Amino acid sequence: MEKDIPVQKNHCYNIEIKDLSHKGQGVGDYQGFTLFVPDAIPGDKVKVKIVKVSKNYAIGKLIKVLAPSANRILEKCPVARNCGGCQIQNMAYEAQLKYKTRLVEQNIERIGGLKGITVHKCIGMKDPWRYRNKVQFPVGIRSGKAIVGFYAAGSHDIIPTESCIIQHQSADEVLKIIKNFIDEYNIEVYDETLGEGLIKHIIIRIGFSTNEIMVILVINGKELPYCDKLVELIKDKLPFVKTIVLNINTEKTNVIMGRENIIVYGKGKISERLGDLEFSISPLSFFQVNSAQAEVLYEKAVQYAELSGDETVFDLYSGTGTISLFMAKKAGKVYGIEVVKDAVMDARENARINNITNAEFVVGAAEDVVPKLYKKGMMADIVVVDPPRKGCAPSLLDTIIKMNPKKVIYISCNPSTLARDICILANGGYQVHKIQPVDLFPHTMHVECVVLMSRL
Repeated sequence: MEKDIPVQKNHCYNIEIKDLSHKGQGVGDYQGFTLFVPDAIPGDKVKVKIVKVSKNYAIGKLIKVLAPSANRILEKCPVARNCGGCQIQNMAYEAQLKYKTRLVEQNIERIGGLKGITVHKCIGMKDPWRYRNKVQFPVGIRSGKAIVGFYAAGSHDIIPTESCIIQHQSADEVLKIIKNFIDEYNIEVYDETLGEGLIKHIIIRIGFSTNEIMVILVINGKELPYCDKLVELIKDKLPFVKTIVLNINTEKTNVIMGRENIIVYGKGKISERLGDLEFSISPLSFFQVNSAQAEVLYEKAVQYAELSGDETVFDLYSGTGTISLFMAKKAGKVYGIEVVKDAVMDARENARINNITNAEFVVGAAEDVVPKLYKKGMMADIVVVDPPRKGCAPSLLDTIIKMNPKKVIYISCNPSTLARDICILANGGYQVHKIQPVDLFPHTMHVECVVLMSRL
């Protein structure tokens, strides 16, 4: 006999929030029935209105905070509750770090089935604001007028905004000029419903150490009317903008950027420094969005590797070669493998810029390239993996186990796929020694980790 559900849609209930979900929703219960409540944090006593009821849980809308948590603070951003970017901006920063550490621990135990693993406290930032070096503003139309902002959580509804307090301040200035340009010259913007219009996204990339800025306009076409006017406006008012690029994306897709770029000003690249290394970044290159914390993350990976100078290192999902070059300073030879051709070209250029000759970069998917290298007899002493959120392909993990490197350094932006993959490696004979979470994304529930594993 099924248990009766004690809550009803559109009814209100008073509950206490006891935990956070992986999406940053407050978690509580009413008569033992689980409720998820966005904008609520652990310790809050709240009044919620039920907006969705499922068999095993319900989702409630926060109506009123009856008694606030000791960790509740006032959001700095006026659109924080509507925008999907910062799920826990209303939580004290130390409390954010505590819950991110716990999130990693829970995933390792529940999904990975691994107990007794040392998970160190999440390393935070001294100033967790204005940290992002890349911002993507969707552009749309409302009541016949162009709007620019961010998507609301779980939708493609644009929340208009002229500023974001987790982005570099210069992004606000660039956005203002482009928005004024769109309005003044009546530039068509993209209507997602109709699949018509021109400007889809405004992307701004910034080198924190160099102050160089790249502006990318994603357009549904091959040309931007009055493009020369926009270039002159930006050059005159924002001399730190070093390049402007049109990215062509004529597909009806959720993928933001297309493969073709047209450079309309500058070299199509900017520079950034991490530690004593310089990196060249192109429009399609992956580069961690938090430069300061990326340096912390990579230095921790190098520390875990304990390189003596003779090792061969495979860096999988190597992007623009950031980790590869950090490792190459202390290793014998590093092979970086990356599927995005533009990123590999940047990685090779980055090695040249930094006078590093013991790093070689290969274009291709890691799950395709590594098995081929292994069949050719190429072996690694240390394997570093930094995959996308979906984690590593099973075939790649299988090849790593067969290759039998002394150590595996796993860098992850998704604790759940991390837990799944290190469980596979553990079953293949690798011991998990320690996990260090690093907060690259303050005020969100995202957390980066670096894991040290070695052969038993």
